[in-house]
Amino acid sequence: MKSTHLCPRLQKSMDIIGRRWTGLIIYQLLQGPQRFSAIEASLPVSGRLLSERLKELELEGIVRREVFPETPVRIQYSLTDKGLGLEAVIRDLQQWSDEWIISGEAVCPPPE
Repeated sequence: MKSTHLCPRLQKSMDIIGRRWTGLIIYQLLQGPQRFSAIEASLPVSGRLLSERLKELELEGIVRREVFPETPVRIQYSLTDKGLGLEAVIRDLQQWSDEWIISGEAVCPPPE
């Protein structure tokens, strides 16, 4: 059997985006900066898991966490340039799924 070598960069990118909920978090943030509660309300994910994924994405340089020194403190999440670089990938996956994935759901609207 022929052995193949995976490209380490491709493998790393698939590990990042392939984590549960990560792609949908990025999809949600393509709409623009959002507070934690808005992201949490848009996805059927626990707050603990969402917090974990956002921290991972921040460490990877994909998500920016901005703290506003107000009372109460306001925290907003947005995509970095690196994160925005995933827009074409996310849109292509959405287009592919609209064409090839059959479900009882309607076609998804594109992110704004």
